[in-house]
Amino acid sequence: MKKVSLILSAILLATIVRGQTEQYYQKMGETLGKFASSNSAEDYQDLANQLRVIASMEPEEWLPLYYETHCYILMSFSGQLTSASQHTYLEKASAAVDQMLDIAPGEAEVYVMKAFYHTAYMVVDPPARAMSTSPLISEALTRALSIDPENPRARFLGISNEMGTANFFGSDTTPICKKAIQLLDSWDNYALKSPIHPSWGKNETEGLVKSCGQ
Repeated sequence: MKKVSLILSAILLATIVRGQTEQYYQKMGETLGKFASSNSAEDYQDLANQLRVIASMEPEEWLPLYYETHCYILMSFSGQLTSASQHTYLEKASAAVDQMLDIAPGEAEVYVMKAFYHTAYMVVDPPARAMSTSPLISEALTRALSIDPENPRARFLGISNEMGTANFFGSDTTPICKKAIQLLDSWDNYALKSPIHPSWGKNETEGLVKSCGQ
């Protein structure tokens, strides 16, 4: 009888967990579906707020924090912002990155977003920050690629930063353009872990290739 009770308890627990997982994926799917129609700081702030709620309800999940970080980074790029406003958004992004690292230190995408955060921080004042921030970007991307060598977002950010440096110094961008073309050609070969895992970057890579005159 005791054995039967344990089996029933296990079945009940599995059913509850499965139900909670399905609700999580459904809510994340609904929220992320709004990314495509978001194009203002207000839109991204609304998304960030919703993702923060999901993160508070799912403290062991890193993806809500990932997308919350992404929202604040995109907000830091939006409109004609003062550096103070940019820093306000980036401070929130940094806090979410720290939480992600605590939850999922073995996820390549976490380090991709960390690198993206450092890139956004550098963009606020490139002449003053490039020297100190570039190594942090490189470190995060190196860690991401050590975990997942084929990660297209890590590869894109690396290529994008190489292109920016080459353009700044007036260097030949031909080798970098070749990398961008190779990345774009192989982009769709990368298999996502789930429908709510990060998939961004292809459009940006297409833009990079287009800037190469391809």
